Amino acid sequence: MPKASEIKRNAAIDINGEAYIVRDIERSVPQGRAGGSLYRMRMYNVATNAKIDETFKDSDMLTLADLTRRAVTFSYSDGDEYVFMDSEDYSSYSMNKENIEDELMFITDDLQGLHVVIVNDAPVALDLPGVVELEITETDPSIKGGSATARTKPATLSTGLVIQVPEHISTGDRIKVNVEERKFTGRA
Repeated sequence: MPKASEIKRNAAIDINGEAYIVRDIERSVPQGRAGGSLYRMRMYNVATNAKIDETFKDSDMLTLADLTRRAVTFSYSDGDEYVFMDSEDYSSYSMNKENIEDELMFITDDLQGLHVVIVNDAPVALDLPGVVELEITETDPSIKGGSATARTKPATLSTGLVIQVPEHISTGDRIKVNVEERKFTGRA
């Protein structure tokens, strides 16, 4: 049983016998209080897709729901449905765009290390690798000697995501992006 401080996005938690997927976590440190941080988690019920917000102390023990992770690759999109193919038995998992909107900013046709999270035989979330490689489609021209400064500029990536990159990076470069923080980590 992990503590609330150890829970990450897309984890499945069991609350009163119901499975919930954690979609967002906000950490706050109350002023003037003895004790630790508070974790406010936005969760969705796996069966009904109902949204709840719960706040836990960092030392609260949570029960993980029974889930399965299957390695998949992105297959195709059909309107608002995105289809992923299992890498082992070639079965397909269909997911609604609304449920995976944040993850879509990092998904390309050749993405490796992608997993679908399955709870009660239903695909409920995507689990991305920690770092993904994306191509820059648009940014300001690179500046010679820009690597010597810590200044950054916005860059639009092939998936539509906009992040800050160092000045020496130019259009067409492949870069590594930290998925959790949405930050540039280096050239690919």
